[in-house]
Amino acid sequence: MIHLYYGDGKGKTTAAAGLALRAVGRGWRTAVVQFLKDGASGEIAPLRRLGVAVFAAEGAVKFSWEMSGRERAEARRGQTALLARALEGEWDLLVLDEACGACAAGLVDEEALRRAVLEGPEGREVVLTGREPAGWMLAAADYATEMRCEKHPFCRGIPARRGVEF
Repeated sequence: MIHLYYGDGKGKTTAAAGLALRAVGRGWRTAVVQFLKDGASGEIAPLRRLGVAVFAAEGAVKFSWEMSGRERAEARRGQTALLARALEGEWDLLVLDEACGACAAGLVDEEALRRAVLEGPEGREVVLTGREPAGWMLAAADYATEMRCEKHPFCRGIPARRGVEF
């Protein structure tokens, strides 16, 4: 089964982390690949303590629009390598956090991502999150939930709060 949490609203990663928590609680082998993130979001530390394998970029991660051409090429190699490393394991649940954005920005090899989602072992659940899913992601999803922003404190100049938003 393929789960897709997408849109411009808050809660995509948190929803995926909740599903990972449920899976671990039932004894599932679980991994999270955090594309475009350094593995420091608030959900990740407790998941690691529970035995979830986390694959994330090391060091600071820039927004794609801030990257030079060289940085984009380097990020693409690094993000694709993260996916490849994660796929070396045997997982009952594979969370591909921010896969939609990484794919849309060309910061992960789309064909490798597509194969990981569509050609995984029988019985593996895959979760995709992000803002702009590719058409094939929406078509393949068994569950598709759009998180739509109606209001957000950031729009009023209030920065993200540690513990609630990151």
